[in-house]
Amino acid sequence: MAGGNERSMRALKEVWKRAENSLCADCGKPDPDWASSTLGVFICLSCSGIHRNIPSISKVKSLKMDHWDDAQVQFLAKHGNAVTKAKYEAHIPIYYYQPTYNDCQVLREQWIRAKYERKEFTEPGKQLPYSDGVKEGILWKRGRDSGQFLPRKFLLSEREGCLKYFTKQDAKEPKINVKIDVINATFQPEKIGNPNGLQITYLKDNKTRNIFVYHESGKEVVDWFNAIRSVQFHYLKVAFPIASDNEIKNRLTRNFLKEGYMEKTGPKQREAFKKRWFTLDHRRLMYFKDPLDAFAKGEVFVGSRENGYSVQKGLPSGTQGNFSWHYGITIVTPDREYLFTCETETDQLEWIKAFASVINQAMTPQEYASRCLDAVSFPS
Repeated sequence: MAGGNERSMRALKEVWKRAENSLCADCGKPDPDWASSTLGVFICLSCSGIHRNIPSISKVKSLKMDHWDDAQVQFLAKHGNAVTKAKYEAHIPIYYYQPTYNDCQVLREQWIRAKYERKEFTEPGKQLPYSDGVKEGILWKRGRDSGQFLPRKFLLSEREGCLKYFTKQDAKEPKINVKIDVINATFQPEKIGNPNGLQITYLKDNKTRNIFVYHESGKEVVDWFNAIRSVQFHYLKVAFPIASDNEIKNRLTRNFLKEGYMEKTGPKQREAFKKRWFTLDHRRLMYFKDPLDAFAKGEVFVGSRENGYSVQKGLPSGTQGNFSWHYGITIVTPDREYLFTCETETDQLEWIKAFASVINQAMTPQEYASRCLDAVSFPS
């Protein structure tokens, strides 16, 4: 019996060591140490918890701690990540967002359920709930002034190229009507305080406006997210007919590079530093008094090194403004310096890394044209 166990373990390790199985089949996390004995995929601990919630589809076991019999090992050997992904990910729409291990629970769970439970990607041309160019329904939206979440009707239309929402079900005119090409959407469960929280941002008069929504159903809110990406993709295909699908895909919704609290001072650099919430959305650095503010109090354009922008650790000597946090950052632009402080050295280094990743990228012609935002003041 012991010999049989040893033989099974050796065979299991051989399958486990295959290059195709070195990343989690669902989120891409390195070194997965769990597997599904019914699907034949190697997955990480976090994704195994999601699989465990759909036991009719997937039965998971630890590769290190659980016993695997010969038949189960042979099943893994016959399948593995490459074979199983070829079946369940055969026809993923290019606009569909495939989450990684850095993404939130609702995105990863709905990705796993879409693949294995609903089998959304196994057949070509399958009608999907986010692919027909129009979506209408109720989302709970946070009031700009009250802070209360109230049900609002939303309408997404590929034909009109816009997203609308209405304050009343029978309202004839929308409260907002936003062109699809200026919209971004990113999941923000912690900030919004709901596991299905979605932040929708759009540009209005070259300023960013935030809308915070959620839906009780994880599937529904992820369907909204991918419907926005679908409409954006088809809109941009028409607007940029010579662009490749991958180029257009890279222009769809994006996660913010970095968010969090820093302290800042005013343009004279003699005022007291004040704690504010900052969002770095590629070349837009915005700050808010509260993370759930609808409008930024100020924003600045972060250009490239070749155009005179840089990030420096620490504050200039002789900085006069009073500050309670002591890990400084200086953003140098062609016109002025922006001074910030962070609470911890870890925060400081993470912000510097995020700023550097933007500054080290060459600017596109569109970004160069928008650099006038750099002239926007950064009041207190």
